[in-house]
Amino acid sequence: HITPEKFYVEACDDGADDVLAIDRVSTEVTLTVKKDVPPSAVTRPIYGILGTIRLVAGTYLIVITKKKKVGEIFSHAIWKATDFDILSYKKTMLHLTDIQLQDNKVFLSMLSHVLSVDGFYFSTTYDLTHTLQRLANTSPEFQEMSLLERADPRFVWNGHLLREFAAQPEIHRFATPVMHGFITMHSCSINGKCFDWLLVSRRSCFRAGVRYYVRGIDSEGHAANFVETEQIVHYKGSKASFVQTRGSIPFFWSQRPNLKYKPKPQISKSVNHMDGFQRHFDSQIISYGKQMIVNLVNQKGSEKPLEQTFAKMVNSMANRMVRYVAFDFHKECSRMRWDRLQILMDQLAEQQDEFRILACNSVFKMISLLSVTRNTCNCMDCLDRTNVIQSLLARRSLQAQLQRLGVLHVGQRIEEQADFEKIYKNAWADNANACAKQYAGTGALKTDYTTGKRTQWGLIMDGWNSLIRYYKNNFSDGFRQDAIDLFLGNYSVDEVEPASPLHVKKDWKFLALPIIMVVAFSMCIICLLMAG
Repeated sequence: HITPEKFYVEACDDGADDVLAIDRVSTEVTLTVKKDVPPSAVTRPIYGILGTIRLVAGTYLIVITKKKKVGEIFSHAIWKATDFDILSYKKTMLHLTDIQLQDNKVFLSMLSHVLSVDGFYFSTTYDLTHTLQRLANTSPEFQEMSLLERADPRFVWNGHLLREFAAQPEIHRFATPVMHGFITMHSCSINGKCFDWLLVSRRSCFRAGVRYYVRGIDSEGHAANFVETEQIVHYKGSKASFVQTRGSIPFFWSQRPNLKYKPKPQISKSVNHMDGFQRHFDSQIISYGKQMIVNLVNQKGSEKPLEQTFAKMVNSMANRMVRYVAFDFHKECSRMRWDRLQILMDQLAEQQDEFRILACNSVFKMISLLSVTRNTCNCMDCLDRTNVIQSLLARRSLQAQLQRLGVLHVGQRIEEQADFEKIYKNAWADNANACAKQYAGTGALKTDYTTGKRTQWGLIMDGWNSLIRYYKNNFSDGFRQDAIDLFLGNYSVDEVEPASPLHVKKDWKFLALPIIMVVAFSMCIICLLMAG
């Protein structure tokens, strides 16, 4: 309910009388009741509060205006937020100069850009930010906490926007933690036995960004493009989970765009890599237990120093909880020899069998061993190569889980179940595309292998996506990175800041190369058309 003085957010649950009142002048947030809402207020439905943010014009309220049901996890409805609205606390912009108005417009377009990227999910009754195992190991006190209090901060993408709500426990139920990534769920049947199969990818908001602008780790050990992917099976009240993570190679390196198709990676020489490296794996072990690292980068050319440094640092760390396997994906699978992926699968099989799956009954009591298979996959982007390998490892784990739950008979293979195999491959391809669009700006490469087998058409589509990536990475990703930093609070707008970062003068050098390229391209076309 909108009035010139306040926003009133009414809870629509059965029997609820609470109303959140947000003062548009003082920005104070208080609780009131329905009878205090003025009849003159303009009323509209919303599906959640994403949070608040300060821009040049003042504070803005971001709300979810459209949602789409994805499905249910253990009878809890899961929603995808499909549209948002950004509401200004200020009733007029007359207090701004023309330059401030323009800056405010740019900042608003940044927020709109982030919100336009597909993949924001939420639930009002289920904690989407935690894996099945983390939820199974919680205390009764944890279960009593609000979703905002108990959520894993790594995966709450509106954590910065909800900071004012977090400071007031009495209004936590009006705050909606939102994760970014991918969720799909399917009701499946094998041998006449129906079960639910889910795939959930959670993208970390720590060291988040776009492809070439964010690589390696930060001083706290947070890896770029870190994604936690969980595969869940639910059959007759029993649940099984398999978790994998992916992330940028965890030491300090960069790969800034410079108009080359593949910029050369630069390993920092001025920092102590081991500090951040150690923090990263300490965090991984605390969160997931024993680690099996699968490094998929090229072992020659510009990627070779990254693989060598990674292997050297794992050996130096000498941690029995961390195992390391290097596999030159492009060399082994060149000329479409995808059968050679079995070399890696055989290499990992023995180690994967040493891990044990998590199984729970309907009341979250352990009926099996607590450890869950954990794989940390690394390649340059943690997208295309990573997704192929993760889908193969997940299939192997799922085979064991379905046999253990009694869905598959001994000796049966998932590949033989045509209907489920189609669902499985398409889901992993959709997961690959979602992660790729969020990080690189285009769909994933090599998805034709994930959905079936490698084809010539798949190669053509990979070439097209590579061209789109090249353009976006060099000419539009700076704006995307700025937008993410603004949304996540890595950059805060100062209303009284005299010099805006949006008004940095560029000299002629920034225009010279694009002009030369346009002229050269034009001459090339003219020569082709007028060759006679």
